[in-house]
Parts: sequence; C-alpha cells; structure tokens
Amino acid sequence: MDKYNLNILDEVNKGATMGMNAISYVSKKVTNDEFKVVLDTEYSKYKKISKRVNDLYSAYSHKVPHETNVINKMMTWYGIQMNTMMDDTTSKLAELLMQGTNMGIIEGRRLINENSVVDSDVENILNDFVVMQEDSVETLKKYL
Repeated sequence: MDKYNLNILDEVNKGATMGMNAISYVSKKVTNDEFKVVLDTEYSKYKKISKRVNDLYSAYSHKVPHETNVINKMMTWYGIQMNTMMDDTTSKLAELLMQGTNMGIIEGRRLINENSVVDSDVENILNDFVVMQEDSVETLKKYL
C-alpha cells in the first residue's frame, strides 16, 4: 500500500510544481494587475499543496517527492513562449493556464478512480488538489 501512497504523493507534487512553474512563466507576461493578484493566489495554493505533500512524504520514504524534470520545465516554458509570441493578452494567458490545469484535473481524477485503497491523509491531499484545480479553472474562465 505504501507504493500507492507514494505514487499519489509524487504525482500530486509533480502537478503542483508544474502549476507553479507555468504560473511563474506566465506571470512575466501579465499586464493586468487584477490577473497578477489571481495568479499570485493560485501560485500560493499550489505551494501549500506541495508543502503538504513534503510534510507527509517522510512517513512513507526517506527520499523527497518527485518534481517535474528539467525537460518538462523546458517544454512548458517553450510552449508558453511559442503560444504567446503573437498573442500575449490576458485571455490567451488564462487559456494556456486552463489547458494545463485541465490536464492536472484529468490526471487527478484518474488517480482518485484507480486508487481506492490509500491512506486518508494521502486521499485528502489528492482530493484537495483536484478541487483546487477545478476552482482554479472557474477563476481563470473570468479572464478568457
């Protein structure tokens, strides 16, 4: 059972670090002050989830949780640069973040459906992560 808990914690942490990376890349292009505040808030939510994962991870392993690798970080950065070359409006930036967030929701829901036997603390983090991302999509819709 520990391997299932570790896998979920690793996947949630990867998703949270990917979200923080994407927000940090997009934030540099934001000109709308209200949208900047929203992104700062979203970044903080991802950071809190990642901290929760890190705090719990030691109960299952002496290692540290997996994060996104350098190639994924570079691909995320490159994708944002390419997709905003001709259009870096608030609407476009919100759309890009929504696309990434939706991928995280899909992966999170898949983990929930496939792993019915995990510790409650791990399950709570996973559920909170998915709900947080679903709320984020609703917030980002206002900027399309």
